[in-house]
Amino acid sequence: MGVHMARPLRELTPYRSNRDFYGAEMRRHRTGAEMSFDTLAARIPYSKSQLHRVETAEMLPPPGLSAALDRLFGTDGLFDRLSELVRQSQEIHPEQYRRSMRMEARAQLIEVYSGELVPGLLQTAAYAQALFRVSKPQASDEGIQELVAARLSRQERLRSVSPPRLSVILNEAVVRRPVGGPAVMREQLAAVLDVADTRTTVVQLLPFRNGEHALMGGTLKLMTLDDGTSVAWDESIVTGVLLEDEETVCDCRDKYDLLRTYALPPGETASFIRTVMEELSA
Repeated sequence: MGVHMARPLRELTPYRSNRDFYGAEMRRHRTGAEMSFDTLAARIPYSKSQLHRVETAEMLPPPGLSAALDRLFGTDGLFDRLSELVRQSQEIHPEQYRRSMRMEARAQLIEVYSGELVPGLLQTAAYAQALFRVSKPQASDEGIQELVAARLSRQERLRSVSPPRLSVILNEAVVRRPVGGPAVMREQLAAVLDVADTRTTVVQLLPFRNGEHALMGGTLKLMTLDDGTSVAWDESIVTGVLLEDEETVCDCRDKYDLLRTYALPPGETASFIRTVMEELSA
């Protein structure tokens, strides 16, 4: 009879971020108490999957977990204090972008506000290439094509059997700026029209006439994941931060929902875009 070998634990990197340090302390106390994830999940009201993801720094500690760990391990508020450090820091790190892409791949609902560019999920190859050429002028032709291919690969889920629902709000500047020249921009706007109002996608335009709003100056992507949790990706020119704190994400959603009430409905959005396309052809 073969001997069943326990699956080795994933190596942690406790000093990379406060989130990682929290997970490393969680593992130290869990293994010190000789508890498996199954045993831990039986002692506190969180699933084995949630506990594993917190320990490996794949998600923020959910509300109440830190207090439960402190009670269980008798750690006198250690995890509660660590969770506050995690909440406050929200470190900007390249890994956050990679994590946001993994979450996008799991999302059942994606809601995007974009102030300057057509979002990557809707970009054509020529539009994406024009953006990469100006943002990465030293890149080779091969390098640019690899970047374009990687970006377009994210769109495969939209064409899958079970695509996520997608809601997009575009600032008027997005459709007015002729990225790549008139021909490239017409093709891009035609691609946006194709998804302006379908079974799973909707696009709305926010006209200049509406003036100031709470999401000016950046890009926001809200993602509702397959386990029901919500996260937000807040992106500026050169940085992005993945927001997972429940209160912060709720605040972002409130701003997005308010903005949606001021945006044109899909039919009027499509008419507006067709007018811009005609102007580009003139």
